[in-house]
Amino acid sequence: MEKGFRMKLSKGQRGKWSLMAGILLFTLLLSACGSANSGNASGTPTSQANSGPDGKGCKKIGVSFPETNTSYRWDNQDKPLLISALKSALSITDSDIIYNNANGSAATQQTQAESMLTQGACILVVAPADSKVASAIVDKAKAKHVPVVSYDRLIANKDVTAYVSFQGQDVGKLQGGYIAQHYQQYVKANGTNNTVVINGAQTDNNAILFKQGLHTSLDPLFTNGTLKNVYEQFTDWTGPVAQKDMEAALSRTGNKVAIAYVANDNMADSVIAALKAVHLDKKVLVTGQDAAQVAITNILNGEQAMTVYKPYSKEAQDAAKIVAAISNGEDIKTIATTSATEPTSGAAIPSILEAPIAVDITNVKDTIIKDNFYTKDQVCKGVPAGAGGVC
Repeated sequence: MEKGFRMKLSKGQRGKWSLMAGILLFTLLLSACGSANSGNASGTPTSQANSGPDGKGCKKIGVSFPETNTSYRWDNQDKPLLISALKSALSITDSDIIYNNANGSAATQQTQAESMLTQGACILVVAPADSKVASAIVDKAKAKHVPVVSYDRLIANKDVTAYVSFQGQDVGKLQGGYIAQHYQQYVKANGTNNTVVINGAQTDNNAILFKQGLHTSLDPLFTNGTLKNVYEQFTDWTGPVAQKDMEAALSRTGNKVAIAYVANDNMADSVIAALKAVHLDKKVLVTGQDAAQVAITNILNGEQAMTVYKPYSKEAQDAAKIVAAISNGEDIKTIATTSATEPTSGAAIPSILEAPIAVDITNVKDTIIKDNFYTKDQVCKGVPAGAGGVC
Protein backbone atom coordinates (compact mmCIF):
# COMPACT_ATOMS: atom_id res chain seq x y z
CA MET A 1 0.00 0.00 0.00
CA GLU A 2 2.71 2.46 0.98
CA LYS A 3 4.79 1.58 -2.11
CA GLY A 4 1.79 1.88 -4.46
CA PHE A 5 0.88 5.22 -2.96
CA ARG A 6 4.38 6.57 -3.56
CA MET A 7 4.19 5.48 -7.22
CA LYS A 8 0.90 7.27 -7.75
CA LEU A 9 2.22 10.43 -6.05
CA SER A 10 5.31 10.42 -8.27
CA LYS A 11 3.16 10.27 -11.39
CA GLY A 12 1.11 13.18 -10.11
CA GLN A 13 4.23 15.20 -9.54
CA ARG A 14 5.45 14.48 -13.05
CA GLY A 15 2.18 15.73 -14.47
CA LYS A 16 2.29 18.81 -12.34
CA TRP A 17 5.89 19.64 -13.39
CA SER A 18 5.04 19.09 -17.04
CA LEU A 19 2.18 21.57 -16.79
CA MET A 20 4.42 24.15 -15.04
CA ALA A 21 7.16 23.73 -17.66
CA GLY A 22 4.61 24.32 -20.40
CA ILE A 23 3.35 27.50 -18.75
CA LEU A 24 6.94 28.75 -18.27
CA LEU A 25 7.80 28.10 -21.94
CA PHE A 26 4.68 29.94 -23.12
CA THR A 27 5.52 32.90 -20.83
CA LEU A 28 9.06 33.10 -22.22
CA LEU A 29 7.80 33.02 -25.82
CA LEU A 30 5.25 35.76 -25.06
CA SER A 31 7.94 37.88 -23.39
CA ALA A 32 10.19 37.51 -26.43
CA CYS A 33 7.40 38.69 -28.72
CA GLY A 34 6.78 41.70 -26.50
CA SER A 35 10.48 42.54 -26.45
CA ALA A 36 10.65 42.44 -30.26
CA ASN A 37 7.72 44.85 -30.56
CA SER A 38 9.11 47.40 -28.09
CA GLY A 39 12.60 47.55 -29.58
CA ASN A 40 14.43 46.89 -26.27
CA ALA A 41 13.92 45.67 -22.75
CA SER A 42 13.14 49.14 -21.45
CA GLY A 43 9.98 49.36 -23.52
CA THR A 44 10.98 51.85 -26.21
CA PRO A 45 7.86 52.72 -28.24
CA THR A 46 7.11 50.83 -31.44
CA SER A 47 7.68 53.87 -33.69
CA GLN A 48 11.38 54.03 -32.70
CA ALA A 49 11.83 50.29 -33.07
CA ASN A 50 10.36 50.40 -36.57
CA SER A 51 13.22 52.59 -37.78
CA GLY A 52 16.46 50.92 -38.74
CA PRO A 53 19.87 51.60 -37.22
CA ASP A 54 20.89 55.26 -37.18
CA GLY A 55 17.53 56.60 -38.35
CA LYS A 56 16.97 54.58 -41.51
CA GLY A 57 13.25 54.37 -42.18
CA CYS A 58 12.53 56.90 -39.45
CA LYS A 59 9.21 58.77 -39.61
CA LYS A 60 9.04 60.12 -36.05
CA ILE A 61 11.02 63.35 -35.71
CA GLY A 62 11.83 65.27 -32.54
CA VAL A 63 12.42 69.03 -32.86
CA SER A 64 13.91 70.95 -29.93
CA PHE A 65 14.33 74.74 -30.06
CA PRO A 66 16.17 76.81 -27.43
CA GLU A 67 14.04 79.76 -26.37
CA THR A 68 11.48 82.42 -27.18
CA ASN A 69 12.47 85.37 -25.01
CA THR A 70 15.54 86.68 -26.88
CA SER A 71 14.51 86.22 -30.48
CA TYR A 72 11.18 86.33 -32.29
CA ARG A 73 12.34 83.80 -34.83
CA TRP A 74 12.17 80.42 -33.11
CA ASP A 75 8.45 79.83 -32.57
CA ASN A 76 7.17 82.34 -35.11
CA GLN A 77 9.40 81.63 -38.11
CA ASP A 78 11.64 78.57 -37.75
CA LYS A 79 8.99 76.32 -36.18
CA PRO A 80 6.32 76.57 -38.91
CA LEU A 81 8.93 76.57 -41.69
CA LEU A 82 10.73 73.48 -40.38
CA ILE A 83 7.57 71.51 -39.58
CA SER A 84 6.21 72.23 -43.05
CA ALA A 85 9.50 71.22 -44.68
CA LEU A 86 9.72 67.97 -42.67
CA LYS A 87 6.14 67.00 -43.51
CA SER A 88 6.81 67.53 -47.20
CA ALA A 89 10.22 65.82 -47.31
CA LEU A 90 9.13 62.73 -45.34
CA SER A 91 5.44 62.54 -46.32
CA ILE A 92 4.43 62.66 -42.65
CA THR A 93 1.80 64.55 -40.64
CA ASP A 94 1.86 66.85 -37.63
CA SER A 95 1.37 63.87 -35.32
CA ASP A 96 4.71 62.45 -36.47
CA ILE A 97 6.62 65.51 -35.24
CA ILE A 98 7.30 66.09 -31.54
CA TYR A 99 8.07 69.77 -30.94
CA ASN A 100 9.38 71.41 -27.77
CA ASN A 101 10.85 74.78 -26.86
CA ALA A 102 13.20 74.92 -23.86
CA ASN A 103 12.39 78.56 -23.02
CA GLY A 104 16.05 79.34 -22.41
CA SER A 105 16.77 76.46 -20.02
CA ALA A 106 19.48 73.95 -20.99
CA ALA A 107 18.23 71.57 -18.28
CA THR A 108 14.67 71.77 -19.60
CA GLN A 109 15.90 71.07 -23.12
CA GLN A 110 17.72 67.95 -21.95
CA THR A 111 14.61 66.68 -20.20
CA GLN A 112 12.50 67.40 -23.27
CA ALA A 113 14.95 65.57 -25.53
CA GLU A 114 14.92 62.52 -23.27
CA SER A 115 11.12 62.57 -23.40
CA MET A 116 11.22 62.70 -27.21
CA LEU A 117 13.44 59.61 -27.25
CA THR A 118 11.06 57.85 -24.86
CA GLN A 119 8.15 58.76 -27.15
CA GLY A 120 9.91 57.08 -30.05
CA ALA A 121 11.63 59.90 -31.91
CA CYS A 122 14.23 58.27 -34.16
CA ILE A 123 15.86 61.46 -35.51
CA LEU A 124 16.34 64.64 -33.47
CA VAL A 125 16.72 68.20 -34.80
CA VAL A 126 18.17 70.35 -32.00
CA ALA A 127 18.99 74.05 -31.78
CA PRO A 128 20.82 74.05 -28.43
CA ALA A 129 20.05 76.42 -25.58
CA ASP A 130 23.62 75.77 -24.42
CA SER A 131 26.03 74.26 -26.94
CA LYS A 132 28.08 72.39 -24.30
CA VAL A 133 25.24 71.16 -22.09
CA ALA A 134 23.40 69.84 -25.16
CA SER A 135 26.30 67.44 -25.73
CA ALA A 136 24.54 65.08 -23.29
CA ILE A 137 21.54 64.99 -25.65
CA VAL A 138 23.77 63.71 -28.45
CA ASP A 139 25.29 61.06 -26.15
CA LYS A 140 21.90 59.75 -25.06
CA ALA A 141 20.59 59.75 -28.62
CA LYS A 142 23.66 57.91 -29.86
CA ALA A 143 23.10 55.19 -27.24
CA LYS A 144 19.73 54.59 -28.88
CA HIS A 145 21.16 54.85 -32.43
CA VAL A 146 19.25 58.10 -32.97
CA PRO A 147 20.99 60.70 -35.21
CA VAL A 148 21.06 64.35 -34.12
CA VAL A 149 20.98 67.20 -36.63
CA SER A 150 22.27 70.41 -35.05
CA TYR A 151 20.10 73.32 -36.18
CA ASP A 152 21.42 76.89 -36.43
CA ARG A 153 23.76 76.49 -33.42
CA LEU A 154 26.42 73.78 -33.36
CA ILE A 155 26.28 71.35 -30.43
CA ALA A 156 29.70 70.74 -28.88
CA ASN A 157 29.89 67.02 -29.56
CA LYS A 158 31.89 65.16 -32.24
CA ASP A 159 29.00 62.71 -32.75
CA VAL A 160 26.58 65.30 -34.16
CA THR A 161 25.34 63.74 -37.40
CA ALA A 162 25.04 66.97 -39.38
CA TYR A 163 24.82 70.73 -38.95
CA VAL A 164 22.58 73.24 -40.71
CA SER A 165 23.05 76.97 -40.31
CA PHE A 166 24.46 80.12 -41.88
CA GLN A 167 28.13 81.03 -42.21
CA GLY A 168 28.71 82.20 -38.63
CA GLN A 169 31.90 84.17 -39.06
CA ASP A 170 30.42 85.80 -42.16
CA VAL A 171 27.63 87.26 -40.02
CA GLY A 172 30.21 89.04 -37.87
CA LYS A 173 32.20 90.05 -40.93
CA LEU A 174 29.09 91.64 -42.47
CA GLN A 175 28.38 93.56 -39.27
CA GLY A 176 32.00 94.64 -38.85
CA GLY A 177 32.39 95.37 -42.54
CA TYR A 178 29.37 97.65 -42.43
CA ILE A 179 30.90 99.57 -39.54
CA ALA A 180 34.22 99.82 -41.41
CA GLN A 181 32.44 101.30 -44.42
CA HIS A 182 30.18 103.76 -42.57
CA TYR A 183 31.89 104.81 -39.34
CA GLN A 184 33.23 108.14 -40.64
CA GLN A 185 29.99 110.13 -40.53
CA TYR A 186 29.18 108.88 -37.01
CA VAL A 187 32.68 109.63 -35.68
CA LYS A 188 32.51 113.12 -37.15
CA ALA A 189 28.99 113.83 -35.88
CA ASN A 190 29.72 112.62 -32.33
CA GLY A 191 33.26 113.95 -32.07
CA THR A 192 34.53 110.58 -30.84
CA ASN A 193 35.70 107.24 -32.17
CA ASN A 194 34.49 105.33 -29.10
CA THR A 195 33.06 101.94 -30.03
CA VAL A 196 30.95 99.66 -27.83
CA VAL A 197 30.81 95.90 -28.53
CA ILE A 198 27.88 93.92 -27.13
CA ASN A 199 28.22 90.25 -28.04
CA GLY A 200 25.79 87.36 -27.70
CA ALA A 201 25.94 84.54 -25.14
CA GLN A 202 29.25 82.80 -24.57
CA THR A 203 27.33 79.50 -24.23
CA ASP A 204 26.28 79.81 -27.90
CA ASN A 205 28.92 78.74 -30.42
CA ASN A 206 27.40 81.13 -32.94
CA ALA A 207 28.13 84.10 -30.67
CA ILE A 208 31.80 83.08 -30.65
CA LEU A 209 31.81 82.91 -34.46
CA PHE A 210 30.07 86.29 -34.80
CA LYS A 211 32.65 87.86 -32.51
CA GLN A 212 35.51 86.31 -34.48
CA GLY A 213 34.08 87.64 -37.73
CA LEU A 214 33.52 91.08 -36.24
CA HIS A 215 37.11 91.36 -35.05
CA THR A 216 38.42 90.18 -38.41
CA SER A 217 36.78 93.28 -39.89
CA LEU A 218 37.42 95.79 -37.09
CA ASP A 219 40.70 94.84 -35.44
CA PRO A 220 42.75 96.69 -38.07
CA LEU A 221 40.79 99.85 -37.21
CA PHE A 222 41.18 99.24 -33.48
CA THR A 223 44.90 98.58 -33.86
CA ASN A 224 45.67 101.74 -35.84
CA GLY A 225 43.51 103.92 -33.60
CA THR A 226 40.87 104.79 -36.18
CA LEU A 227 38.27 103.36 -33.80
CA LYS A 228 38.61 102.78 -30.06
CA ASN A 229 37.08 99.71 -28.42
CA VAL A 230 36.07 101.16 -25.06
CA TYR A 231 33.65 98.47 -23.85
CA GLU A 232 33.11 94.83 -24.84
CA GLN A 233 30.99 92.22 -23.10
CA PHE A 234 29.26 88.90 -23.69
CA THR A 235 25.58 88.81 -22.68
CA ASP A 236 22.84 86.20 -22.37
CA TRP A 237 21.20 87.42 -25.62
CA THR A 238 18.49 89.27 -23.65
CA GLY A 239 17.47 92.89 -24.12
CA PRO A 240 17.64 93.92 -20.43
CA VAL A 241 21.25 92.75 -20.10
CA ALA A 242 22.22 94.50 -23.35
CA GLN A 243 20.55 97.71 -22.16
CA LYS A 244 22.47 97.61 -18.87
CA ASP A 245 25.70 97.09 -20.80
CA MET A 246 24.95 100.08 -23.02
CA GLU A 247 24.13 102.20 -20.01
CA ALA A 248 27.41 101.15 -18.39
CA ALA A 249 29.32 102.05 -21.56
CA LEU A 250 27.62 105.45 -21.75
CA SER A 251 28.45 106.10 -18.10
CA ARG A 252 32.08 105.09 -18.63
CA THR A 253 32.49 107.40 -21.65
CA GLY A 254 30.41 110.35 -20.49
CA ASN A 255 27.85 109.58 -23.23
CA LYS A 256 30.55 109.85 -25.88
CA VAL A 257 29.90 106.95 -28.25
CA ALA A 258 29.87 106.77 -32.05
CA ILE A 259 29.45 103.03 -32.75
CA ALA A 260 27.42 100.33 -30.97
CA TYR A 261 28.05 96.87 -32.34
CA VAL A 262 25.15 94.76 -31.09
CA ALA A 263 25.02 91.08 -31.97
CA ASN A 264 21.27 90.76 -32.60
CA ASP A 265 18.13 92.84 -33.13
CA ASN A 266 16.39 92.07 -29.85
CA MET A 267 19.36 93.47 -27.96
CA ALA A 268 19.74 96.33 -30.46
CA ASP A 269 16.21 97.53 -29.69
CA SER A 270 17.14 97.72 -25.99
CA VAL A 271 20.41 99.50 -26.80
CA ILE A 272 18.39 102.07 -28.77
CA ALA A 273 16.26 102.61 -25.66
CA ALA A 274 19.42 103.37 -23.66
CA LEU A 275 20.58 105.80 -26.36
CA LYS A 276 17.19 107.53 -26.39
CA ALA A 277 17.48 108.17 -22.67
CA VAL A 278 20.55 110.35 -23.31
CA HIS A 279 19.27 111.80 -26.61
CA LEU A 280 21.68 109.83 -28.80
CA ASP A 281 19.13 107.82 -30.77
CA LYS A 282 19.59 108.17 -34.53
CA LYS A 283 23.09 109.59 -33.84
CA VAL A 284 24.97 106.35 -33.09
CA LEU A 285 25.62 103.55 -35.63
CA VAL A 286 23.79 100.52 -34.20
CA THR A 287 24.09 97.07 -35.78
CA GLY A 288 21.91 94.00 -35.32
CA GLN A 289 21.12 90.56 -36.69
CA ASP A 290 18.10 88.35 -37.50
CA ALA A 291 16.09 90.90 -39.50
CA ALA A 292 13.50 91.05 -36.72
CA GLN A 293 10.38 93.04 -37.55
CA VAL A 294 11.23 95.70 -34.97
CA ALA A 295 14.70 96.03 -36.49
CA ILE A 296 13.36 96.68 -39.98
CA THR A 297 11.10 99.39 -38.55
CA ASN A 298 14.05 100.82 -36.62
CA ILE A 299 16.15 100.85 -39.80
CA LEU A 300 13.42 102.64 -41.75
CA ASN A 301 13.14 105.13 -38.88
CA GLY A 302 16.90 105.74 -38.84
CA GLU A 303 17.42 104.37 -35.31
CA GLN A 304 19.31 101.24 -36.38
CA ALA A 305 21.83 101.23 -39.22
CA MET A 306 21.75 97.61 -40.34
CA THR A 307 20.82 94.03 -39.59
CA VAL A 308 21.79 90.65 -40.99
CA TYR A 309 19.06 88.81 -42.88
CA LYS A 310 19.13 85.03 -42.77
CA PRO A 311 16.38 83.45 -44.90
CA TYR A 312 15.14 80.85 -42.43
CA SER A 313 13.14 79.09 -45.13
CA LYS A 314 16.45 77.94 -46.67
CA GLU A 315 17.72 76.70 -43.32
CA ALA A 316 14.50 74.77 -42.68
CA GLN A 317 14.56 73.22 -46.15
CA ASP A 318 18.20 72.20 -45.69
CA ALA A 319 17.43 70.53 -42.36
CA ALA A 320 14.50 68.64 -43.88
CA LYS A 321 16.68 67.43 -46.78
CA ILE A 322 19.24 66.01 -44.36
CA VAL A 323 16.57 64.34 -42.21
CA ALA A 324 15.02 62.81 -45.34
CA ALA A 325 18.42 61.55 -46.51
CA ILE A 326 19.02 59.89 -43.12
CA SER A 327 15.56 58.31 -43.21
CA ASN A 328 16.16 57.05 -46.76
CA GLY A 329 19.52 55.56 -45.84
CA GLU A 330 21.38 57.92 -48.15
CA ASP A 331 24.85 59.39 -47.70
CA ILE A 332 24.24 62.84 -46.18
CA LYS A 333 27.58 64.09 -47.51
CA THR A 334 26.02 64.28 -50.97
CA ILE A 335 23.84 67.04 -49.51
CA ALA A 336 26.00 68.41 -46.69
CA THR A 337 28.91 69.22 -48.97
CA THR A 338 30.87 71.44 -46.57
CA SER A 339 31.90 70.97 -42.94
CA ALA A 340 32.04 72.86 -39.67
CA THR A 341 34.67 72.30 -37.00
CA GLU A 342 33.28 71.06 -33.70
CA PRO A 343 35.26 73.20 -31.24
CA THR A 344 35.89 70.70 -28.41
CA SER A 345 37.26 67.85 -30.54
CA GLY A 346 38.17 69.47 -33.84
CA ALA A 347 35.92 66.99 -35.64
CA ALA A 348 34.59 67.96 -39.07
CA ILE A 349 30.78 67.87 -38.96
CA PRO A 350 29.02 67.50 -42.36
CA SER A 351 27.23 70.81 -42.87
CA ILE A 352 25.07 73.01 -45.03
CA LEU A 353 25.93 76.66 -44.35
CA GLU A 354 23.90 79.30 -46.15
CA ALA A 355 25.11 82.83 -46.88
CA PRO A 356 23.78 85.68 -44.69
CA ILE A 357 22.79 89.04 -46.22
CA ALA A 358 23.50 92.54 -44.86
CA VAL A 359 20.41 94.76 -44.90
CA ASP A 360 20.14 98.51 -44.40
CA ILE A 361 17.68 101.15 -45.56
CA THR A 362 18.96 100.91 -49.14
CA ASN A 363 17.97 97.29 -49.73
CA VAL A 364 15.04 96.53 -47.38
CA LYS A 365 12.71 96.63 -50.36
CA ASP A 366 14.80 94.24 -52.47
CA THR A 367 15.33 91.69 -49.71
CA ILE A 368 12.86 91.67 -46.81
CA ILE A 369 9.83 92.93 -48.74
CA LYS A 370 10.64 91.12 -52.00
CA ASP A 371 11.02 87.79 -50.17
CA ASN A 372 7.76 88.46 -48.28
CA PHE A 373 9.67 88.00 -45.04
CA TYR A 374 7.49 90.85 -43.76
CA THR A 375 4.84 92.94 -45.47
CA LYS A 376 4.93 96.70 -45.95
CA ASP A 377 2.14 97.09 -43.41
CA GLN A 378 4.11 95.15 -40.78
CA VAL A 379 7.27 97.25 -40.96
CA CYS A 380 5.91 100.72 -41.76
CA LYS A 381 3.96 101.44 -38.56
CA GLY A 382 5.04 104.87 -37.35
CA VAL A 383 7.52 105.27 -40.20
CA PRO A 384 7.53 108.39 -42.41
CA ALA A 385 6.06 107.95 -45.88
CA GLY A 386 8.63 107.08 -48.51
CA ALA A 387 11.22 105.71 -46.09
CA GLY A 388 13.52 103.31 -47.90
CA GLY A 389 11.19 103.35 -50.88
CA VAL A 390 9.01 101.00 -48.84
CA CYS A 391 6.55 103.00 -46.73
